[in-house]
Amino acid sequence: MKKTIIYICLMILSGSLFAQGTKAIVLNSPDLKRGLPVMEALSLRASASEFNDKKLSLQDLSDLLWAANGVNRKENGKRTAPSAMNSQDIDVYVINEEGAYLYDAVGNVLNPVADGDQRGLVAGSQEKFAKAAVILLMVSDISRFKSGDEPSKLSLAAYDAGIVSQNISIFCAGTGFNTRPRATMDFEKLRSVLHLKDTQHLMLNNPVSYQKE
Repeated sequence: MKKTIIYICLMILSGSLFAQGTKAIVLNSPDLKRGLPVMEALSLRASASEFNDKKLSLQDLSDLLWAANGVNRKENGKRTAPSAMNSQDIDVYVINEEGAYLYDAVGNVLNPVADGDQRGLVAGSQEKFAKAAVILLMVSDISRFKSGDEPSKLSLAAYDAGIVSQNISIFCAGTGFNTRPRATMDFEKLRSVLHLKDTQHLMLNNPVSYQKE
C-alpha cells in the first residue's frame, strides 16, 4: 500500500512538472509601427548562416508570428499570408528551448504540444541551425482543401508554406533578425513528437534569432 501511494505521488508530481514546462503563452498585440519600409527591407533580405540562442522577447515573438500568418482582418478571420481558396491550411509551430507550441492565430496564443528542446530534430543533419533561439515550422493540413486529389493539394500546400516563409523573411529583414528558409528536418521523429495526423505534412522551417551585436 505504501509503495502504491508513493507511486501515485510520483506520477502526480511528474505530471505537474510537465505541465509547468508546457504552459500556454499568451502573446501581445502586434506592433504595427515597427520595422523598415518594405523596399528597404527587401534590399536587406538574405539567408543567414549564423544564429544565436538569445531568447526572443515576448513582443518580438508576438510580432514575428503575426507577420508570419496572423489574423489581419478580424471581421472575416483572414491572414497576413494568403492561402489557396482561403483554406488556411498552414499551421505554424514554434520550436524553442522549452518545447514545441502551436500558434493559434485567432486566439493570439501559443498552445503547448510537446515538452523539451526539439530544435535538433528540425535542424536535422545541419546541427548549427539548432542554435537558433526559435524555429518556426510550417505544417499544412491538406484536409482543409475542399477539392482536388492529394498531389494537387500537396502542390498548393507548398505554395502556401512558401508564402508564410517569405513573410517571415521580410519581417526579419525589416526588424533586424536572422532567418533562413529550410526544408531539411527529421520528418519521421517530428511527426511523432508533434502528434501530426495523416493529413498534416511538414513543409518548411525558418530558424530565427537576433543578429550579432
